[in-house]
Amino acid sequence: MKTILVPTDFSDTAYNAAVYAISLATNYGATRIVLYHAYELIVPIPDVPTMIPMVNPDDLKEASLEGLEKMRNELKDLVPPEITLVTRADNTLLAATIEDVCKTEEVDIIVMGITGGTKLEEVLVGSNTIDVVKTTSYPVLVVPGGAMFRPIGKIVFATDLQKIVESTPISQLTRFLDLFNAEVHVLNIDHNNKNFSSDTPYETLLLDTILEKYNPVFHFVDDKEIVEGIMNFADANRADLIITIPKKHGLFETLFKRSRTSKLAYQTHIPLLTLRE
Repeated sequence: MKTILVPTDFSDTAYNAAVYAISLATNYGATRIVLYHAYELIVPIPDVPTMIPMVNPDDLKEASLEGLEKMRNELKDLVPPEITLVTRADNTLLAATIEDVCKTEEVDIIVMGITGGTKLEEVLVGSNTIDVVKTTSYPVLVVPGGAMFRPIGKIVFATDLQKIVESTPISQLTRFLDLFNAEVHVLNIDHNNKNFSSDTPYETLLLDTILEKYNPVFHFVDDKEIVEGIMNFADANRADLIITIPKKHGLFETLFKRSRTSKLAYQTHIPLLTLRE
């Protein structure tokens, strides 16, 4: 892991995510952190009345760059000499171009904040994070508001145990397991064996073989609520990180719809790492 991208809206939650990213970089060898602000210029539609005041594009860009520089200056004392802290601003929608930004900046992981509280806070602060999780192929580490960094000693990998080879980004997963060198607890949530099939024992054995060198411990928990089941298990076992793979189809496909993602991220102090299939 060399480069971490930290998208920011200059909120307290974004600052907290940046502080977390600095500790992550310091502990796990990253050498570059990019503070990134995506701003969107509202373009008026001819003959359509609007109450939104027009903003000069140069003023908008200048304000974005000033905000980034202010944030960089406030964080620089936390950054060790071996880590470079840089800034970038683009006139764009964050989720629409995050993939290109990650490619050009050679990003290894995105670190973003999310917070709970009122419904308005969830919409304003959480929507960008959730949209990025849903659209990017890059790993996203979601840092709940107020979460403080601690070395990752115990990981909960939540999986539906379906089509392991086809749907699991094995190289991404093992790269992070190698990096963190932590206890690995594989968690499967089901209720009344609803998703148990004749393939489940084989898929379980297959995943155990793939993760053999990490000595994974498998846990099978009966809970009709997937999100609550994951959170209860992670809290009870004092996990430092939850890893999930949002799938296009299958048991976990609804996990990253906005309402469920909000539940998972807003209800816990535990960071959540999402990997794409």
